[in-house]
Amino acid sequence: MARFTRDEEVFRDEDMLREDYQPDSIAARDEELASYENALQPVINGAQPRNIFLYGKAGVGKTAVTRFLLSHLRQDVAEYDDVDLSVYWLNCTNFSSSYQVAANLVNLLRPANQQISTTGYPQQTVFDMLYEELEDIGGTVLLVLDEIDHIGEDDDILYELPRARSNGYLETVKPGVIGISNDFGFRETLSPKVKDTLCEEEIHFPPYQAPELESILTQRVEGALRADALSEGVLQLCAAIAAQDTGSARQALDLLYKAGDIARTQDDPPIVEEHVRQASQELERGQIRHGMRELTHHGHLTLIATLSLAFEDQMPARVREIYPVYRSVADQSGTDPLVRRRMHDHLADLAMVGILQRTVRNEGRAGGQYHEYEFDVPLDLVCDVVRELDDIAMPNVVARHI
Repeated sequence: MARFTRDEEVFRDEDMLREDYQPDSIAARDEELASYENALQPVINGAQPRNIFLYGKAGVGKTAVTRFLLSHLRQDVAEYDDVDLSVYWLNCTNFSSSYQVAANLVNLLRPANQQISTTGYPQQTVFDMLYEELEDIGGTVLLVLDEIDHIGEDDDILYELPRARSNGYLETVKPGVIGISNDFGFRETLSPKVKDTLCEEEIHFPPYQAPELESILTQRVEGALRADALSEGVLQLCAAIAAQDTGSARQALDLLYKAGDIARTQDDPPIVEEHVRQASQELERGQIRHGMRELTHHGHLTLIATLSLAFEDQMPARVREIYPVYRSVADQSGTDPLVRRRMHDHLADLAMVGILQRTVRNEGRAGGQYHEYEFDVPLDLVCDVVRELDDIAMPNVVARHI
């Protein structure tokens, strides 16, 4: 008997529920599509492209809509002999400066045997290399900078690129920049000169509402799931949970996919609402684990110090109670401890991502105002991550539990 057999009860094409799947049509984004198409119109006209800035939370359709429209733009532009369009896409998640973005753009445009080092050059030299590569390509060039907010306040590239032609750095090529940001506030951090250039056309993608998420799920399930694999109310529940949390289509799709996987694993089709609730819990635990793993070294030291107090039944705890334990863990781990105020920033970060719960206490004139912290997630979940840390000396009470 075969160990592996095809799924014949739940999924028909599970890839259709994955993040990287590109649908044939875009649901629930008619207004944004219309604005975007209008902003791209100069390309098909053979004119200088407009610079476009998209912003909104992760999972609200910015990247999907961009890929969809640029795919159609490439097809349609082929009908015109006087337009030569090239599109290059750079994800900026791991870049923290304009220099890194420019250097990686150079390497994106160059063949593999002509790559440059991403460190060591003067910034203007890298910009000049980039302009040379763009001139060699010629025609109309669209540069998509996805998750550009990761560069923070170092936004020189967002000024230089959109103005390269008007400033005389480019002659024959017509460049256009499409900046995509998951950070709603990133636009406000941009310098005024960048806003005047990059934000020539702005398109805001608001979070999806439950009916919109339901329409997106409905669009996918016909091809993704087998007949009779879905019970009544499942799509509505997935849409409602995602709408109340992030308004993200990605979350709604992940919920449905995970619920289907649970039904398949448990050999318990069709997918029912209980599968969705289980999926929600498992995905939330996974997000919490990821959040803890992504902490800095001092964030992990702060987490372990707080965990030590939790195991000693000393929670909720104030900063003045957590800090001495943090110092002790840092010293034993061979790390110079931060000052108390900086350690408090890490506690605040743990509260912001939902690992700790922070409560404000006010004892009036006598005691003043202060914060108390306690865990807002199961301690076994914290232990799962802490036992992976091999560069920190664990307090005895923590070591006993992990």
